[in-house]
Amino acid sequence: MSIIVNNISKTYGTQKALNNVSFEVGSNEIVGLLGPNGAGKSTMMKILTCYIPPTSGSAKVSGFDIHEQTLEVRKQIGYLPEHNPLYLDMYVKEFLEFVGGIYKIKNPKNRVKEMIELTGLQVEQNKKIGALSKGYRQRVGLAQAMIHDPKVLIMDEPTTGLDPNQLEDIRMLIISLGKHKTVMLSTHIMQEVEAVCKKVIIINKGEIVANDETKNLQKNSTRQVITVEFDKLIDLEKIKNIRNIQEVKNMGGNIWQLLSNSSEDMRKEVFDFAVANKLSVLTLNKEEQRMEDVFKELTKD
Repeated sequence: MSIIVNNISKTYGTQKALNNVSFEVGSNEIVGLLGPNGAGKSTMMKILTCYIPPTSGSAKVSGFDIHEQTLEVRKQIGYLPEHNPLYLDMYVKEFLEFVGGIYKIKNPKNRVKEMIELTGLQVEQNKKIGALSKGYRQRVGLAQAMIHDPKVLIMDEPTTGLDPNQLEDIRMLIISLGKHKTVMLSTHIMQEVEAVCKKVIIINKGEIVANDETKNLQKNSTRQVITVEFDKLIDLEKIKNIRNIQEVKNMGGNIWQLLSNSSEDMRKEVFDFAVANKLSVLTLNKEEQRMEDVFKELTKD
């Protein structure tokens, strides 16, 4: 296992940010660490990178203990924090060579060239960082996180500020990196999770509420959204009487969207309702569960 976390807790004064959190992340996995604002995601990442210590509990990264072997842990990790700390008065190449010098990497100029090409910074490499757009500054942060070729990448909101084209480029880069490295990323963009993360860990109020493969969480969610079109007008109150339907919304005309939290396939109930009320069903569609729906279901108050 690349990351092993055992009963980690973190308290700030009287506020408990993490409460006995435990999980494992295997080698060459891309894992999404998700949760609402204030759930404890960034705190967990800061603990794993030895930026702050836990109040209690233990963790290992690539076999090294975060308490006893902090320098070795930091060598194993590339870290891109949410608020990307950069020297704005330095040029891109200059900054990356500076970071490479800190890590004492061999042939720093060659490695900087590789990182510039990998992160798509070629056209901006001779500019000062302060003159870059937010998206390109994020690329510089990603390049510095990878320059020492770490085994584990931890990224807090790595696609913040990127336009749709840049977003796709960085997603493909993360997928490519996940073939050879362990990647843990935090994001609020659920489409990103669906696109790149094989596994998801969801934290809510400092505790883990889900830890499974993305496809399993989507498959096991009980939330269903059914869209149906009848051939005739029908009263809202009648549709509300369909068994196990929690919410009903008219989408215009005779088209209705029905929400259910039942584990049963609600299409049969809708069809039986149509037969009983002498209605013809023109269209009937059950939406695939999205990570956004799973996230809301697990983190709502």
